[in-house]
Amino acid sequence: MKRIFALLLAALLMMTAIVPSLAEQPAETSVPETSVPETSAPEETPVPEIIIEKDHLVVGNPTPMRGEFFTELWGNATSDIDVRDLLHGYNLIYWNNELGLFDADPTVVREVTVTDDANGDRTFTMVLQDDLYYSDGSKITAWDYAFSYLFMIAPELTDIGATPLRREQFYGYVEYMNGSKQLAGVRVRADNVISVKLRHEFLPFFYEMGLLMCNPYPIKVIAPGVVVRDDGLGVYLANEDPEITEPLFTSELLKTTVMDKETGYLSHPSVVSGPYTILSWDGVTAEFELNPYFKYNVKRLKPIIRRLTYTLAVNDTMIEKLEKGEFGLLNKVMRADKISEGIELTGRGPFDMTDYPRIGLSYISFCCEKDTVSSLAVRQAIAYCMDRDQVTKDYTGVFGQRVDGWYGIGQWMYRVVMGLMPLPIIRPRNTQDAAAVRAYEVQVEEFRKLNLDGLNPYGVRLERAMQLLDNDGWKLNENGLREKDGVVLDLKLIYPEGNNIPPSLDKNLVENLKKVGIGLTMEARPMVDLLTEWYKQDEREVDMIYLATNFYLVFDPSVHFLTQDDGTHNWSYTNLHDEPLYQAAVDMRKTEPGDTLTYLKRWIAFQERFNEVLPMLPVYSNMYYDFYTDSLEEYWIEENVTWGQAIVGAYLTEK
Repeated sequence: MKRIFALLLAALLMMTAIVPSLAEQPAETSVPETSVPETSAPEETPVPEIIIEKDHLVVGNPTPMRGEFFTELWGNATSDIDVRDLLHGYNLIYWNNELGLFDADPTVVREVTVTDDANGDRTFTMVLQDDLYYSDGSKITAWDYAFSYLFMIAPELTDIGATPLRREQFYGYVEYMNGSKQLAGVRVRADNVISVKLRHEFLPFFYEMGLLMCNPYPIKVIAPGVVVRDDGLGVYLANEDPEITEPLFTSELLKTTVMDKETGYLSHPSVVSGPYTILSWDGVTAEFELNPYFKYNVKRLKPIIRRLTYTLAVNDTMIEKLEKGEFGLLNKVMRADKISEGIELTGRGPFDMTDYPRIGLSYISFCCEKDTVSSLAVRQAIAYCMDRDQVTKDYTGVFGQRVDGWYGIGQWMYRVVMGLMPLPIIRPRNTQDAAAVRAYEVQVEEFRKLNLDGLNPYGVRLERAMQLLDNDGWKLNENGLREKDGVVLDLKLIYPEGNNIPPSLDKNLVENLKKVGIGLTMEARPMVDLLTEWYKQDEREVDMIYLATNFYLVFDPSVHFLTQDDGTHNWSYTNLHDEPLYQAAVDMRKTEPGDTLTYLKRWIAFQERFNEVLPMLPVYSNMYYDFYTDSLEEYWIEENVTWGQAIVGAYLTEK
């Protein structure tokens, strides 16, 4: 069962634009998967004109890089994620095609054992391979992975603009965050042996080993003078020189080693573990070359193309520049007119293309701490005022579709439920075995009952919107706006600067809202400012934020929720308090690995509750298109997570 499930789903699970990380966590517990607003690049941004060479590939993407090339803790712009896949390798865990589960990467881990103690806590002990090296030739050991685990949860990160990961699943995490010296759930048993203990409260977990995902990061570069120690009670950070009494691992240190704009590890990672190293980054363009110490990836593929240039591809000129040879690869093209131009180009020139469904969506997030949109009636009324089908058509043409929940059309859950892929069950080999055949037929019947018919498509129903507002006590004032207890529905929505969605929103949302007595002002914000509002780093002055996101392979929305002092939970960056939604997320998470049918039923239940209470208003999901010169061979983007992974093993020929 697991093997068939893997063969059916592996490609789908790997067609995400988000690197796998601890659960889908950065999405909204550390950094939103979520916080990846889409932007169309300003036309005046310079793009270098470099002709393709046999050992040099120029890659363009319409989403500008932000220079966050270290981890997702500062944000998850899709273009930055691609760079991280080039620079950071040797993750302990990968998606195992054979088992249909997350598993230890044999390139990195020689042996793994799993043990449960009397309390039900589960420990994974991993013995590392002995041929892992950073790009400077220094050896990668268990201490490097221990440092990564500690770094990613470090409270000091908050002071330098990052959002640490939450690792409640790790034994000892809560105590560590409350001042314990050691992280008891992570142990270094030897230079090549590391163990991680998961709390029984979080088991079972459908994507269990995905919680252990971890890339090695060089402590000597990020925190010079600091070491990881384990005295038998768990790992912790300490000064290398015991005579120095003041802790060296501080936010002040990280402001220099990580955040410096010229040399900091965030934008200029100097010592890395991935297939490429970074040569330069100027704010628009990044240059890379082969990492000679990278042995190979989980598919046993090595990088072949010697040099890469990754830069901004301005929508208006990208196809023309591809035709002229100034780009060799255009990644994640999604604007309808540009896709059409690219398809036409491949029909008449020496170019190829690949399309793949997005494991993500665009949406309008509500700031539910506001007296305006804290009302469910107001959020639902807004949904009944938006022609999401037309907005989708305006932006994506025939290459996207409206979505009604927290999903993307490329997610395996959606594709199984919608009948877009074979069912993940095994047909009996012995057709004469009546019992086996009947059991199979029952499984098929159960899978075919799955559907998303319970999701409200909303659509433009202005009378229904007015009825909701009336019933909730929102009355028209002298200015024609709805008002209740002194709160006026005169709302503000912000969107990423440079995005061309506003004309469609104005026609298909703002005008309809006006008809029911809701005012809406739209305002463009630079990405940095928009994310500051999204992360609630300052008091928010807006009601709604237009964003887009791609999901992690480990889909666990429960990590989005923060526990309040009264024990209730709210969806962190939306501030929506809804216990049934939280419980639906927990139920989905607590599914036995391999029990796909149960997971899908719980996934549907979560989507139905999300659709009802609307912490965000989903808009669309879409197809991505990559266009590239036909001299680029063995580029299998549809079988990989990002182009940064797909480019390993690809090569350029002379034609």
